[in-house]
Amino acid sequence: MPKRVLQGVVVSNKGNKTIVVKVERRIMDPVYKKFIRRSKNYHAHDENNSRKEGEVVSIQESKPISKLKRWIVIETVS
Repeated sequence: MPKRVLQGVVVSNKGNKTIVVKVERRIMDPVYKKFIRRSKNYHAHDENNSRKEGEVVSIQESKPISKLKRWIVIETVS
């Protein structure tokens, strides 16, 4: 089974080897038929501490690394 890959913006890099990535998705409101933005924060493993706030990154699902980390950083998207 393929692992999920999400794309989002780094909102925090304060943790050691950890970044927080905000992923936005768009859903349609069932009543008003307008698109609404929903967002969620994911903790991801950044081995080299190389990602800065504001960068757009791709994260991939992985085995649990710690209590909150279940994602790893694949690449920085331009």
